[in-house]
Amino acid sequence: MPFIDKIKNIASSGLLFFCSTRKTRLLSLSAFSLAVFAIGAAGVVPLGPDASDLPVVRLVEQLPLPSVSDQIQALEEREQQFVHEERVRRGDTLATILQRLGVDDNDATKFIKSDPVARQVMQQRAGKTVRAQTNDEGQLDWLQATMQNGGEMNNITITRQPNSDNFVVSQVASVLEKRIEMHSGVINSSLFAATDAAEIPDAVTRQLVDMFSTNIDFASELRRGDQFQVVYETFWQNGEMVRAGRVLAGEFKNAGRTYQAVWFDETADGGSYYGFDGKSMKKAFLKSPLEFTRISSGFSMRLHPISGKWKQHTGVDFAAPTGTPIRASADGVVASVGVSGGYGNLVVLKHWAGYSTAYGHMSRFAASTRKGSKVKQGDVIGYVGSTGWATGPHLHYEFRVNNVAQDPMKVKINQALALNAAELQRFNTVSKDMLHRFALLRPDAAVNQVASSR
Repeated sequence: MPFIDKIKNIASSGLLFFCSTRKTRLLSLSAFSLAVFAIGAAGVVPLGPDASDLPVVRLVEQLPLPSVSDQIQALEEREQQFVHEERVRRGDTLATILQRLGVDDNDATKFIKSDPVARQVMQQRAGKTVRAQTNDEGQLDWLQATMQNGGEMNNITITRQPNSDNFVVSQVASVLEKRIEMHSGVINSSLFAATDAAEIPDAVTRQLVDMFSTNIDFASELRRGDQFQVVYETFWQNGEMVRAGRVLAGEFKNAGRTYQAVWFDETADGGSYYGFDGKSMKKAFLKSPLEFTRISSGFSMRLHPISGKWKQHTGVDFAAPTGTPIRASADGVVASVGVSGGYGNLVVLKHWAGYSTAYGHMSRFAASTRKGSKVKQGDVIGYVGSTGWATGPHLHYEFRVNNVAQDPMKVKINQALALNAAELQRFNTVSKDMLHRFALLRPDAAVNQVASSR
């Protein structure tokens, strides 16, 4: 008989546990342990009850449940509150807004109409959000709206006082969430059509024009197929965009040339745009004093439209609708402002080193344009008109060097200021982040998307 089978027989017979003396029992127990170890080493499973043979007992306990009527009564005894949110529609009145919000409260309506701060809710622009909480009878608990006062955003909250039909109104500055958004587009017809298709706000588009206005004449130099990318700030509240912020970086591919710019705060007081080489994008003169227009007459000999004689045209005429803002093409001082013969309403700006610019046929002057006042590049100094010897609304723009007229389309005077070493190190950190974002937006990038990052 095999050794293992002998051990099984000995263990099952119980002989190990019926030895007569204590010493014998200890020796026998040790022998039994050795035998069990040998059985385990040989791969034999120790004997024991099979779990599948254990009895299964099912216990069922009945738990008392509240009746449906008790639940309904509890809900009826507890006052219900309802929160509604609606967007203001074109043509809305206070009554229509409150009706869609579920408000049926004459006291609230009277208060909103009578209080000067609460009354601002009636002035909400279409598309803006209004929120309100009411009880199950339509009485107003509170109403909230975000209003823009000048450049600031304020939260207006109208609240019912406890156990009363009276209301109070509070107005506090909004705490807005800032997001960084990235978009790209292609010119097919116009810049604004392309930015609308890319869901870029108009305020951002205007900044994009200002960024590259010293490199690109957006009135005449845009081409079908030109591409652009832009990174900019937006400010949000309660999931709704309140306003667009600053453009942080932009890239424009125009007629085969690529222009890039990134915003950099040089000082605590402000900043400006720089190329990715660290040189300032601000140059001496804008390529056009008008944002969007066309050249109707260049710097050349021409048949004068009024006198009928051939005469040198000493400037460039930009056709544009009456009232179009005219921008100072460079930093300077107002040398003269007033009526000047055939020029009509004329502004002359004196710059540096003998340079000056003249702007004629204005319909009116900007309120801040006064003789001796300082202007910055891009400041509005007046508005397009047809005063003086003009057959239609346009801007006559002259560029003068030592009072001698030059062709402004051919004169190249670029002042590119560079950052110092300390500023450049900080600038490189900012520019690397923006270059990475541009890479994500390019069509040939691994991530090809128009995206926003939080």
